[in-house]
Amino acid sequence: MQSEIYEALALLEKERGIPVDFMIDKIKKAILTACKNSYGNEDAVIDMNPETGMFEVRLKMVAVDDVYEPGKEVLIEKAKKIDPTVEVGDDVYVTMNTKEFGRIAAQTARNIIRQGIRDGERGQMMQEFQSKNQELVSALVERIDPRTGAATLRIGKAEAVLPKSEQVGNEDLREGQHIKVYVVDVRETERGPRAMISRTHPDLVKRLFETEVPEIYDGTVEIKAVSREAGSRTKLAVVSHNPDVDAIGACIGARGSRVSAIVEELGGEKIDIVEYSDDPVKFIASALSPADVVSVKVAEDGSRSCRVTVPDSQLSLAIGNKGQNARLAAKLTGWKIDIKPESGFYGEEPEPAPAGNPEQEEAPVPQAEEEAGE
Repeated sequence: MQSEIYEALALLEKERGIPVDFMIDKIKKAILTACKNSYGNEDAVIDMNPETGMFEVRLKMVAVDDVYEPGKEVLIEKAKKIDPTVEVGDDVYVTMNTKEFGRIAAQTARNIIRQGIRDGERGQMMQEFQSKNQELVSALVERIDPRTGAATLRIGKAEAVLPKSEQVGNEDLREGQHIKVYVVDVRETERGPRAMISRTHPDLVKRLFETEVPEIYDGTVEIKAVSREAGSRTKLAVVSHNPDVDAIGACIGARGSRVSAIVEELGGEKIDIVEYSDDPVKFIASALSPADVVSVKVAEDGSRSCRVTVPDSQLSLAIGNKGQNARLAAKLTGWKIDIKPESGFYGEEPEPAPAGNPEQEEAPVPQAEEEAGE
């Protein structure tokens, strides 16, 4: 019986990852509860040693001539068989037969042990999730809810749910498929630990580049900022800390091998990689890539807003489809960006002629104004 208990505990640790010591503590608690329910006495010593196979429960009792409280007193004759030196009124520890526990006490003990197993599993799951918090993990798609589109994923030994809102664009996940997800947060809930996972979070792209680009992983190239509209387009600002290493080239890889692997993982999402600069003028200009920029004029009131001038032919490219390029550039830089064509805005006053030229140029035909960052 004793060896079976320890074999079961070893199997529990192997299959579910619940430590033997953790379960032994739960079993001891269950036995104390059973002693209290069966004998009205929880003053017990429980010896459990998986290495030697020992499993013994001894209840503290008082040696007496006549027993009035069977759970707390023992006849002196029986007590002397345990310890010949015992006298009436002395304490003695009597070895118990756990099979004699009452039915209710045994059931209570079983419930405590079962709860211990559940607690152990929750603890293991919480530990596993926390070790992956804010990291990129590989997950197996186990089930797809046909009604909501939410996917149940297997991450190691734990499960997590990827809501439809956190899936990329119109991607069609399939059961048995392996995908990459980003663990945004880990929370303890009434139903157990819960990992908040996402495929739309900007840091998913950041972690993918750290995986694909050794120069980012070792710190030679640093990702300074990411802005993303999942399923459509991402802008990534990078800088090299080694003058001999081209940050953008390292991210793209030979013949685009590195970036193409990430694009494939994201289902064809477009990725713009731009050069970061501490100079906001340079950074804003590069952030509007692939459009060319003529000039960037920063507001003098410290409001982190600027006016960017682009060639007339580049205006639609700078703004992007439904304003996406300008919007992502604004998120990437943290600046409000007003984009202006070289020919000027409607209703805008013409620029004064250069000093020394008395003739003022005729106002050019203005185009249109687009704002980003709103």
